[in-house]
Amino acid sequence: MKLSSSVLAFFCLSTAPGASAFFTPTTRKSSSSLQMSGVTRNENFGKLAGGYLFPEIGRRRNAFLEKNPDAKIISLGIGDTTQPIPPAILSGLVDGAKKLGEAQTYSGYGAEQGRGDLRAKIAEVLYGNKISADEVFVSDGAKCDIARLQLMFGQGVRSAVQDPSYPVYVDTSVMMGQTGVIDEATAQYSNIEYMACTPENGFFPDLEKVNADVIYICSPNNPTGACATREQLENAVKICKERGSILVFDAAYAPFITTPGTPKSIYEIEGADEVAIECNSFSKYAGFTGVRLGWTVVPEKLKFADGTPVRNDFNRVMSTAFNGASNIVQEGGMAILTPEGLAEIDVLIKYYLENAKILRDTMVDLGYTVFGGIDAPYIFVQLPEGKKSWDVFSEILETAEVVTIPGAGFGPGGEGFLRLSAFAPRDGILEACDRLKKTMAK
Repeated sequence: MKLSSSVLAFFCLSTAPGASAFFTPTTRKSSSSLQMSGVTRNENFGKLAGGYLFPEIGRRRNAFLEKNPDAKIISLGIGDTTQPIPPAILSGLVDGAKKLGEAQTYSGYGAEQGRGDLRAKIAEVLYGNKISADEVFVSDGAKCDIARLQLMFGQGVRSAVQDPSYPVYVDTSVMMGQTGVIDEATAQYSNIEYMACTPENGFFPDLEKVNADVIYICSPNNPTGACATREQLENAVKICKERGSILVFDAAYAPFITTPGTPKSIYEIEGADEVAIECNSFSKYAGFTGVRLGWTVVPEKLKFADGTPVRNDFNRVMSTAFNGASNIVQEGGMAILTPEGLAEIDVLIKYYLENAKILRDTMVDLGYTVFGGIDAPYIFVQLPEGKKSWDVFSEILETAEVVTIPGAGFGPGGEGFLRLSAFAPRDGILEACDRLKKTMAK
């Protein structure tokens, strides 16, 4: 590798007898002489269309505030919890921090897969021991784990995603080099299968038509709020078995399911442990969006085509690219799974579901066709024919000072819809509904 003259000068001066250990140049290159590195950009990042959805929403919100500094914005946008962490759960976090201040209880690096007792508790309390503790990988959240799964799968797989869907599935597929470029006419990337999810099919895809190595299903779904039925999931497991596909099941909103008989985990389905990985998170369970604690289940029976256990490779990813969730946060996780912690979670879930009902009822009263908001914290509002979701987003922001999420941000199948989040405080929900009644009245 060739060294530039400035780098050579640095080494010569800093190693000369009597030279200072740190060399501070007295002159700077003019901006016109600055050079780019010789490193080629990862071409896959050049394929990504625009910015990631939620930062783009934040950018537009901030731009509006710059022009309207006195605006009183209410956010029904990103699914970020707003209620404080309840006392019993909070005490676990506090105790975790205190332990680091005493020699007898101090802990440093832990297992990359998570504390053994927490893994066992997740398997017992949340899965009724349908899975084993060593199949649980504790992490800093489901979103991060989806990216780690993509790292494990590599660029040689074909993925199928619900359309519309959480943008992480598509964006990480692009980053990993699994796709071609985006088709501007369809707003779809080649080599990703977009599984149409519409009101007509209950927002669950026809998997008989799918030909993919990895299939991503989210239930309760973000953004549609739809929940997969037992029959739909049984069929999904059956098809994956027949075709040798791996199902990645995103269950981050499972605690919002209250309808009897609706599965909260893919492992409630017989045979799922042979075909499915499940990602989950405490973010919405316990207000841990800023605390960061989740987990992914990779069953021992799940194997790649050559017979290698998938769990072995995911363990390698976790051991190499992750140092384990924070000791403090894992102590909080243990507190969540106590009877007191679970009771506190029930209160939080009921609060947000009541918010969802208020939003849903408001939009129904205004004459809109509405989906979700029953077993999910998201309300998916169908817009009048011909209305573009980004246009409606802008109109509501400018006239009602309410942030929503345009359905098109979740993929081409989301065009013509608007997502509302129930995670705002109750007074904000009520005020937002009053404003929407004026702005969105048909």
